[in-house]
Amino acid sequence: MKIGILTGGGDCPGLNGVIRAAVIEGTELGHEFIGFRDGWRGPLENDWEPLNVERVAEILPLGGTILGTSRTNAGQPGRIEKIKENLTELGVDALIPIGGEDTLGAATALSQAGVRCVGVPKTIDNDLSGTDVTFGFTTAVEIATDSIDRLRTTSASHHRAIVAEVMGRHAGWIALHTGIATSAVATLIPEVPFDLGEIAERVKRRVDARRDAIVVVAEGALPREGTVSSDSNEVDEFGHVQVGGIASYVAAELEKLAGIETRATVLGHVQRGGAPSAYDRVLTTRLGAAAARALDAGESGVMVALCGGAINTIPLAEATGTLRTVPPELLEQLGTVLKSM
Repeated sequence: MKIGILTGGGDCPGLNGVIRAAVIEGTELGHEFIGFRDGWRGPLENDWEPLNVERVAEILPLGGTILGTSRTNAGQPGRIEKIKENLTELGVDALIPIGGEDTLGAATALSQAGVRCVGVPKTIDNDLSGTDVTFGFTTAVEIATDSIDRLRTTSASHHRAIVAEVMGRHAGWIALHTGIATSAVATLIPEVPFDLGEIAERVKRRVDARRDAIVVVAEGALPREGTVSSDSNEVDEFGHVQVGGIASYVAAELEKLAGIETRATVLGHVQRGGAPSAYDRVLTTRLGAAAARALDAGESGVMVALCGGAINTIPLAEATGTLRTVPPELLEQLGTVLKSM
């Protein structure tokens, strides 16, 4: 069987680990591999390269993706049919698409059109349903935690507050975990509109006590008072508006309300760059190997997922149907701890 691999959406630590494991496991099972370049653009334009064990042997610790990526939307009119036609011409029997909601949504449409697909979940936001965790998330939290640990020392030294913006358009998993790990004075997530007055009081108490005062805010968080304009009106092929700017807004408002000098820091793409953590290297190796085995066993229209410590397959539609956001019950469990910081 000839199997194509592609990586779509934003880059993410661990993508190369999935590619490596799938190729090594699949080659052992007797299959041939090619890699499509730059996400769905590759199969749309017949842009690919051969993949073998020698090519992927040393890529596990590398960040990014050796295949490149893009936000090309395969779901636009006529593109599913074009991809299917190109795959037939190349003699590709099956695909392993590695990506998030949008990439796997296109994989769902392809599988419904008769193309054999086994998806692998990828997003540092950790917001895909059907899996306990998505690879890249742990690395992103570690990077954010390390960065904010450094901000804490300058905050305490200068008796100022710092608002640190992390990724998370619709889900606050990165912000929540980072806020807990760094003892942030407040953690603002998209799931819960925030009260600037309450946060200002906490900030003032921390600074008056000569302690650091870090506010962690997810890029998609919003105040109770209403909405905040994005720094950009640009949208990608999936119609997603670029978010950002919330840290600057929160910092300016807190400085006025608390009377404390406040700075904003946006961690941005630093969170998803560089080498994957040890945890993500192990997880991606398990997922990539499982994807190759699933295709070898004849499965299609499924995604490999971490479920209770085991790697299982679930329907692609189940994985992309709803976003996994931070549940209210988790916030209730952490309520006292979060407020005591």
